[in-house]
Amino acid sequence: MQTIEKGPLVSRAVDALRRGEAKASRRLFEEIVAAGHADGAVWLGLALACRAEGDHGRKLEAVDQALAINPRDLRALSLKADHFADAGDLRAAAAFYGALVNAAPPADQLTPDLAREVARAQQMTQRYAGAIEAHIRDRLAAAGFAEGSSPRFAQSLEIALGRRAVFHQAPRHYFFPELPHVQFFDRATFPWLEALEAHTPAIREEVAALMSADGAFSPYVERAADRPLERTGGMLENPDWSAHYLWKNGELVPENAERSPRTVQALEEVPLPRIPGRSPMAIFSLLQPRTRIPPHNGFINTRLICHLPLVVPPGCGFRVGNEVRQWQEGRAWLFDDTIEHEAWNDSDRPRAILLFEVWRPELSEEERALVSTMVQAIDALGRGADWGA
Repeated sequence: MQTIEKGPLVSRAVDALRRGEAKASRRLFEEIVAAGHADGAVWLGLALACRAEGDHGRKLEAVDQALAINPRDLRALSLKADHFADAGDLRAAAAFYGALVNAAPPADQLTPDLAREVARAQQMTQRYAGAIEAHIRDRLAAAGFAEGSSPRFAQSLEIALGRRAVFHQAPRHYFFPELPHVQFFDRATFPWLEALEAHTPAIREEVAALMSADGAFSPYVERAADRPLERTGGMLENPDWSAHYLWKNGELVPENAERSPRTVQALEEVPLPRIPGRSPMAIFSLLQPRTRIPPHNGFINTRLICHLPLVVPPGCGFRVGNEVRQWQEGRAWLFDDTIEHEAWNDSDRPRAILLFEVWRPELSEEERALVSTMVQAIDALGRGADWGA
């Protein structure tokens, strides 16, 4: 193998490239390559020289060699992205511009020229993402797809386009496998919803009376002396998120039931789970003005949570996974609380909802009985895990 002094040759090659002498620069870089002394910087220099000469085939070979040594080399990623952009390959160009953006450290850790390159890659990523989305939507429209014709497909498209993230069930205590991943459930699955909603005016009157009474609500997240503290995002013993229990740990709370008889009657028409010591659970949930419940996951994925909105000022919202909704007074929904969710009240008035649990509809009667027996077996050992709301 030819013996060369690599350092001086690299310096001469770089100087030639800076002077615009692409041919001389390429010859020197090729000499280093032929001698077997090429590293990522040499391959990158050769790629730049070949680009200046218009030899795009050799440029691409050199870029690929540089990326084989360091797949996160920002300049090499930029060169390859530009190569595909010049060739009109939108998908490949977008992929490499995106890889450059993802690989880049914060701008204050970059040289000015690299910072400009990253900023350009960000602009190109957005431009190509818009062009790709427009192309896909045009093809879908031509094939007869209309917004709203398939909400599941529409959500899949948002995920594919990078507009939404994917969230999965992540119960904190008990996971029942093979249950469908659904954030908000189709109302048609629960024929009793409309009957419950018909009671909204009466239920609202009862919660309004409680909201004006002293001591009717207590913090939703309470300290348990027999359990370690968990992260609660500032909600532990915080009255900004509070509850008034109608059913707690499977027992009707008599004094509270007396104060809200029409709500209790309405819930008698709902197929509430019956697990001694655990369910039903039903509360009025109160969220004070300018309060946010931080993202969190529920305890057990064999149930769903139902919200019946009662008092909802403007500026309130709710997110489950990648879907955000606004409550509408008197319009209930059911969701899987083991998928990350959060709520907020940006208004200057309290928000109040009726909240309770029901079995997931996919569970058979046998499975519900088995889950109930297991929970009771755990409780027989002591208080058991806190599987409540």
